[in-house]
Amino acid sequence: MSSSSFSQSLRRLWGQDKFSYSIRVTIALTGSLALCWYQNEMALLIPLFLGIIASALAETDDSWQGRLSALAVTLPCFAIAALAVELLFPYPWIFVGALALAAFGLTMLGALGERYGAIASATLITSVYTMIGVDQRGGQVSDFWHEPMLLVAGAAWYGLLSVLWQALFSNQPVQQSLAKLFFELGSYLKLKASLFEPIRNLDVEAQRLELARQNGKVVAALNAAKEIILHRVGNSQPNSKVSRYLKLYFLAQDIHERVSASHYPYNALTEAFFHSDVMFRCQRLLRKQGASCQELARSIRLRQPFVLASGFAEALEDLNASLEHLRIQSNPAWRGLLRSLRALAANLATLDRLLSAASNPDSLADASDSSLLDRSPRNLKDVWTRLRTQLTPTSLLFRHALRLPLALSIGYGMVHLIHPTQGYWIILTTLFVCQPNYGATRRKLVQRIFGTAIGLTVGWALFDLFPNPIIQSLFAVAAGVVFFVNRTTRYTLATAAITLMVLFCFNQIGDGYGLFLPRLFDTLVGSLIAILAVFLFLPDWQGRRLNKALANTLACASVYLRQIMQQYAH
Repeated sequence: MSSSSFSQSLRRLWGQDKFSYSIRVTIALTGSLALCWYQNEMALLIPLFLGIIASALAETDDSWQGRLSALAVTLPCFAIAALAVELLFPYPWIFVGALALAAFGLTMLGALGERYGAIASATLITSVYTMIGVDQRGGQVSDFWHEPMLLVAGAAWYGLLSVLWQALFSNQPVQQSLAKLFFELGSYLKLKASLFEPIRNLDVEAQRLELARQNGKVVAALNAAKEIILHRVGNSQPNSKVSRYLKLYFLAQDIHERVSASHYPYNALTEAFFHSDVMFRCQRLLRKQGASCQELARSIRLRQPFVLASGFAEALEDLNASLEHLRIQSNPAWRGLLRSLRALAANLATLDRLLSAASNPDSLADASDSSLLDRSPRNLKDVWTRLRTQLTPTSLLFRHALRLPLALSIGYGMVHLIHPTQGYWIILTTLFVCQPNYGATRRKLVQRIFGTAIGLTVGWALFDLFPNPIIQSLFAVAAGVVFFVNRTTRYTLATAAITLMVLFCFNQIGDGYGLFLPRLFDTLVGSLIAILAVFLFLPDWQGRRLNKALANTLACASVYLRQIMQQYAH
């Protein structure tokens, strides 16, 4: 392999959004493992690893200052939760009441935003990890500070790595988010081009549905990029690099607003101009612009100059010539259709100019309104307003906040009723599987059970093939990295990986083989509790709420249109 191709491979790897995440997790897990081996205290490995996992789950994108502030909140939350479990563990009735109240309160904190929701969720997970640790040592509460200290130490170790990484590579998440945004935007343009396919009886509604799904991805990418840039800008003046990214963001926003316009009933266009080349020319231009958006995404990801492909001027000129040829024919039935196509041609010409400007974003003039809307609460009044808005049975979050404590309390009751081995994994499974709606819970249940079964099977094979403790420790680290890389995209694989990690960690203290059947049993029981809770208690049937969803969509569209009118007015 030549040095240039090797350099390109490194650039592509560095441009992957999960790569930096996996590097941080690898360093954190390997460092903890090395410390335990050096101290000859492998019993410390499990709480340290669990603390790292909890800290990584609490992580959201931020500047290094913001991440440090979040860490200053996260670590005390973890310490309080872990100490509370240690102190209340011998008193089941008080314990279950505190668990239910904590689950409700922490779930409702998700109303304040992603950052608060992540910290709250990770705090709840930390409390269950502490239960597992206390159960491992037979419920003894001597040295009650020992387990919480190790969990918080693991969390602090990963948190400090994360702060350092953000300080060194602050702009990397911005590049990755913008690259994803332009890639999704390119896919949207290509799908929009398919509506101009000159085929009679084309299933336009199916195409529109697919386009709407892709539009959802573009909007999600826009919001994610906005939040990431906002974390770097705040209330201060952006530096030159961030200013360049901000201009690219507004460029993407402008492209999206123009291309999301509807042009005309597409079947009518196909019927009228079936024997003309005008539909092909519209389609060709849109596809070329979609490909250019995705090429721009690649350039941003690899930090390389973007050069707009040639041929746009000729394609636009050919489209205008086709429109002029149709206008000369003076067919009165085409008047409205041609007006729509001329508006489309003007839009495509503007898109061409926007994409040309992307090769040098610094030359773009600053937007007249370049402020980004910060949705995070600014004071206690905003916090209370957010929470009060969600305190209603119609709120999906509020229903989940009521349902989750019930499911966890039932899981805790099952632990005391049937006294299963490693029973607190039931509560952990319930916590992960129980989702705000039935569809998501059912999907998580299937993935969790299959992933656990796969992990146990692979673990059983690897235990026999690689009995060496050092090799098993390396497998534990690798499995932890695989879990974090795939936890949001391939949950079945992530569950299998975390199951492997737990098996190998427990085997370091001679308890690996004893986990196989209990882990599978606890997963089945915990999943059953979660699905029954979602199915029976305040169920959220999406199909029966279509009228409310449609009404909410129209209300939101009304607010959006009023905002546009105000912008034109001012």
